Amino acid sequence: MSDFGNELVALLPRLRRFARSLTGQPDDADDLVQAALERALRSRSSWEPGTRLDAWIFRIMRNLWIDQIRHRKVRGDRTTIEAAEQLSGFDGRVVTDNRIMLADVQELLATLPGDQRAVVQSVCIDELSYREAAEHLKTPIGTVMSRLARARLALAAGLDLDEAAEAGFNLKKL
Repeated sequence: MSDFGNELVALLPRLRRFARSLTGQPDDADDLVQAALERALRSRSSWEPGTRLDAWIFRIMRNLWIDQIRHRKVRGDRTTIEAAEQLSGFDGRVVTDNRIMLADVQELLATLPGDQRAVVQSVCIDELSYREAAEHLKTPIGTVMSRLARARLALAAGLDLDEAAEAGFNLKKL
């Protein structure tokens, strides 16, 4: 297997975590990872050796996910019977509260400036260290830290933190 292939295989756990954070469903996450890997293999010639492969493939995955969301908006979102059956084993109130909280956070994230959103995604979703996020975003580490702090403050201001604490939400994880 080539170095390119070996590096892709090494990234699989991070790709799956990122896909799961985007989709919320293991099956959808696996499909997204597969689609991203297929596109990466087809577009291998556009990747520049010496640059960060993880940043390149995460960008591919994020773009695929955005395309899927747009496609769903056009054709409408459908729930499968299997997905509905899986929900029956959970406390509906807790599931609903968690979904509302997630929707609130997603809505607030969308209102953040792009540079702050990028830092939140790199540090909180991609689980990059501040240094890795700074390299990925091509910005000083202090800027990454201040953007993340501003993003956290904006999210805290937009959320009812007493309600969030009761639901087990921890802003420090963001």
